Amino acid sequence: MLPMFVTASLLCGTSAFASGPTVSQAEKAAIVASLSTTLDANYVFPDVARKIEPALREHLAKGDYASITTKEAFAKRLTDDLLALTGDLHFFVGVDPKWVADYRTKALPAAKAKLRQEELAELEKSNFGFDEVGHLSGNIGYVRFSYFANPELAYDAAAAAMRFVENSDAVIIDLRYNNGGYLEMAQLLASYFFPSDKDQLLFDYNYNEDGKRIARGQWVLPGLPGKRMVDKPLYILTGSASFSSAEWFSYAMKKLGRATLIGERTAGGAHPVARKPIDDDFFVQVPIGQIRDPVDHGDFEGVGVAPDLPSSSIQALPLAHKLALENLSKTDAAKAADYTWLLPTLTAAIEHPQADAALVRKAVGKYEGRELTLENGTLFYVWRKRLRVALQPIGPNLFAVEGVSDFRYRLTSGRGKSVTLERLNKDGTIQTYQRLD
Repeated sequence: MLPMFVTASLLCGTSAFASGPTVSQAEKAAIVASLSTTLDANYVFPDVARKIEPALREHLAKGDYASITTKEAFAKRLTDDLLALTGDLHFFVGVDPKWVADYRTKALPAAKAKLRQEELAELEKSNFGFDEVGHLSGNIGYVRFSYFANPELAYDAAAAAMRFVENSDAVIIDLRYNNGGYLEMAQLLASYFFPSDKDQLLFDYNYNEDGKRIARGQWVLPGLPGKRMVDKPLYILTGSASFSSAEWFSYAMKKLGRATLIGERTAGGAHPVARKPIDDDFFVQVPIGQIRDPVDHGDFEGVGVAPDLPSSSIQALPLAHKLALENLSKTDAAKAADYTWLLPTLTAAIEHPQADAALVRKAVGKYEGRELTLENGTLFYVWRKRLRVALQPIGPNLFAVEGVSDFRYRLTSGRGKSVTLERLNKDGTIQTYQRLD
């Protein structure tokens, strides 16, 4: 299994390291030499790897590292130099003696079992990356997750997420803030949207493993828990922070004509990576291979994946929701009615309209069997004196009702305090409540 780890250098700040384990000049030279050997055996581009060592040794000779006193600061400087020399955002040098020790003993059965339990415990704390699974109005399924977890451990969580949305009329997968992870999880999730009776390549790649070159392809899986969603429209949300496996999932689904991408261009980290120890304290996250799409055999390294429908990432979800219902309404009369009814709400989620403030103030008062109150700028609908819900503006005089989707309220103004409260029902009927005070 080939993991594509989150690139730590993409997420780290630039603060200086003022304290921590120190590093001598001799240790710096030894680390540079070991780092170079590790890159020669693992970096995907051997010709580039051969140029890295002379450049780092030149920094040593010129005294560029002389003022660095801590291991953490030296690791950060090496990361910066690797990024500058290669332009590859996947590179990261870190200090983690425990990880190095675990790596060197992980082949031992007892150590391997212990590490697996620790990994499982950490994954469980974040629900294996699955942050939100939902059912949007109009029967649109929604899945948001922040990383692609190891499917050997996250299989049940992924299957549960897919089962939750399998009866939806369309599905939105939200990868706007997903920084990558295991490509095998991308393979598992993508397989739900293709038939099982046809061989379909998803990802084709090769990589280095300690000097050995390995070629591999990942195909649609023939067996899955739950239903396949072969004919359901799929929308994938992307952002500038979408990275690595999140980009590959988006890119392959777009290339295969299976999804519409909405949002921003992604970060542009296409290379699979692995962590390798440098010495007893340092490790390097190194790009070890190249992945190719199944159609044009290309990738997006350094340029990112372009969405089909560009949008600011913060607006991508309501835009995708609106587009999904709009497209469904073209072939389904029932969906056309849903779309017409929900259009004001969907549009409001994108445009954030403001209510007519003067009308809202004028509307406060008692009506037949109910009352409107205003608290901290929010209009509330009150009935039976103690039951109340907030009214959310979706137009100057139109309001959605908190927790309700099959009716909404409209205010119409007359002279003086004359305001009429109308309940607009999804079936097209209207109930009118006259002002009493």
